[in-house]
Amino acid sequence: MKEKIAVYPGTFDPITKGHIDIIQRAVRIFPRLIVAVACNPGKAPLFSVEERVEMILQSLEPLNLGHLEVESFSSLLVEYARKKGANVIIRGLRAVSDFEYEFQMALINRKLDHSVETLFMMPSEPYTYLSSRIVKEIAYYGGNVECLVTPPVAKRLREKFGMGPKTPPRP
Repeated sequence: MKEKIAVYPGTFDPITKGHIDIIQRAVRIFPRLIVAVACNPGKAPLFSVEERVEMILQSLEPLNLGHLEVESFSSLLVEYARKKGANVIIRGLRAVSDFEYEFQMALINRKLDHSVETLFMMPSEPYTYLSSRIVKEIAYYGGNVECLVTPPVAKRLREKFGMGPKTPPRP
């Protein structure tokens, strides 16, 4: 039987404790998990792809999750999954508002490659409201994000925004 390899894709701009919750639960299910950081310039990320990969590695390192890889990709997701030998795409669903977009993406990915399944995972309850966009907005206005992100991410956000707003937050 083929090894079950899962890909958890996203922009992770920045990674939040909600993302980490999904990662921790997914590594218990799959023998190999790849956290795939999307190079999506259309989203105008606050952090470069290299910074995002580094923050993810720094955030996950203390957790000793073992069979986990973190890398970036800049292709169609199903092409990337195929190249990595992955047969599952993990997607987080926070609220009903996420469902329509995620459902559409899952169907188009299935159309492009029917051998790759999409698995939706809901975050644990404390993270159902959490998004990278919200974290960036709080940090932009000088709010404390320590309970929403790991210390390395909070530090990067403070460095990016300083003590108050300097550059407008990106979606």
